[in-house]
Amino acid sequence: MSHSKERHEKICLNCNAELHGRYCHVCGQENIEPKETVWTLVSHFFYDITHFDGKFFSTTKYLITRPGFLPKEYIEGRRARYLHPIRMYVFSSALFFLTFYSLFHFNLDPDKDDKEDIENNINIIPIPLDSIRSKILAEAKGRHDSVVIEDTTLGGAKPYRYTPKSHPGDTALKAGTVQKADTVQRSATVQKTATAPVKKKKKNRYNFNVTGPDKKYSSIQQYDSVQKTLPAGERDNWLQKLAKHREIELNARYKDDQKAMWNDLFEKLIHTFPYLLFVSLPLYAFYLKLLYWRRKQFLYVTHGIFLIYLYIFTFIDLLVYFGLNKIHESMEWDWMGWIEGVVLLYGIYYAYKAMRKFYGQGRGKTILKFFILNTFAFWSIIFLFTAFFLFAVFKF
Repeated sequence: MSHSKERHEKICLNCNAELHGRYCHVCGQENIEPKETVWTLVSHFFYDITHFDGKFFSTTKYLITRPGFLPKEYIEGRRARYLHPIRMYVFSSALFFLTFYSLFHFNLDPDKDDKEDIENNINIIPIPLDSIRSKILAEAKGRHDSVVIEDTTLGGAKPYRYTPKSHPGDTALKAGTVQKADTVQRSATVQKTATAPVKKKKKNRYNFNVTGPDKKYSSIQQYDSVQKTLPAGERDNWLQKLAKHREIELNARYKDDQKAMWNDLFEKLIHTFPYLLFVSLPLYAFYLKLLYWRRKQFLYVTHGIFLIYLYIFTFIDLLVYFGLNKIHESMEWDWMGWIEGVVLLYGIYYAYKAMRKFYGQGRGKTILKFFILNTFAFWSIIFLFTAFFLFAVFKF
């Protein structure tokens, strides 16, 4: 109830019904003066915010600490003191996916991966051959030594031969110089050979199409005209035709840039996750209806209410896990991994406990039905993920 002044007229301004109190019994509008001051608007703003926050935090407290309590309260009609499950689902899911998309990025960057592979697998620091030759020349003790160094480090070098005119000390220097230059060339060759597979991986990592490797058609019109010339038995069916049309469109749009294509595809796919969860909810409610088909008091909508509260808790549990994970990565505290594991395990235990409290069955039956429900849910998620992936392929 607001603190605005009540009107003396007992006619509803919204539906013209005769009033018998502060609120209209037909439409529910409050019978207050339509003119409001700035202070009244500010008061309404803060009242609505604090009222929402109060309900949200009290509802969250019961949601986390008492599994299965809130859906049971809802179906028994005790709802005024708690935030409505639909409003709470919309708020918590929006907060979850906003945090999820802010923390995790799925852009495919093969160049970055290749650089990391080179740094992790190759410990040879490339040193310019010119700088090594200059350093060795500075240590030469004679003109003849300098000529030998120039020959052996420039590649097409003349083989070293001992001449009687050379000094014995020069001979040792020449042998050491040749050996050192040969080691430098050998290291450069090893480094070049070691990096070759990485470069090949970089070139071929995205060297495939979504629907097939055939690129002989430059346009859909060309493909359709070729199909018309073929006998009826050799033409592609409707599914192959649809896939081929999409392949030609993608090749024309991205100019065979597979990296950019997959980046856009995965960007589209991860932004369908909220819809995937929304579709999975009525499907899981159907599974619960089958598992508890003898319990006639639990309607299909009742199972949906139970799952809505379970989804809300899952959002909150994963948000806590993400926060702990970021603290773990930034502070490098290994013991934080144990807390993250406890948070995830509590989420599994919570789902089991909520089923047992809400449906009121024993431990053995609940564990069995919990296992069956999660098995169905696992295969359903794979099916839905595949379906949404195909949808993303044809819509991004």
